[in-house]
Amino acid sequence: MAASSLSFTWPSTTISNKLNVAHLSEQTANNNNVQCLRESEESHHKRRALLFGAAALTATLLPSTPLLAQEKPKNYESFVDPIDGYSYYYPSDWREFDCLGHDSAFKDRYLQLQNLRVRFIPTEKKDIHDLGPMEEVITDLVTKIYSAPNQYPYITSMEERSEDGKNYYTFEYTLASRNFTASHFATIAIANGRYYTLIVGANDRRWKKFRNRLKVVADSFKVLDI
Repeated sequence: MAASSLSFTWPSTTISNKLNVAHLSEQTANNNNVQCLRESEESHHKRRALLFGAAALTATLLPSTPLLAQEKPKNYESFVDPIDGYSYYYPSDWREFDCLGHDSAFKDRYLQLQNLRVRFIPTEKKDIHDLGPMEEVITDLVTKIYSAPNQYPYITSMEERSEDGKNYYTFEYTLASRNFTASHFATIAIANGRYYTLIVGANDRRWKKFRNRLKVVADSFKVLDI
């Protein structure tokens, strides 16, 4: 695995044009002020049964996925979606919930704003390098798409890693407004004709305590061939 990192840079060309995806800004705007539905036990049981069945079949017929082949960190669980082509670790005391516009989501059992969610949209691009330099892509995402007009965005760090022929950008950022501040890690990747995004975050009051724990989630995100 290769990795590199950079610090904050300035805004650049709009990423929605580079992705060749219509209405990207509309689909991902306010990505951190997500509208999440009430948890549906029936829907989760059905989804879990489907994913477990697909994962079991995949494990039987195909080589192990990178996530399954690794030793799971203590106090984390593995989430593998072989149907949609991605996997990650999440804190073992979190529970799954429905989050509008996202393919999967988990939250702290008691603090809903401490959560992670994954979504993907179609793209003609083959790799995140097709979007442009890492600092330009990330700055454009945070300042023009993730943040609302009343929020002040600040990017703390940027990292790139390459693993099993796939490339990932992971970055830390904060969105501050007059009454509320929250920090996040995001990991993005392109594979299977899809642009994947994982975001995990917490409010600013809890960020210092849980930052390293949430970084494990962001760093664990992987895309799988489907």
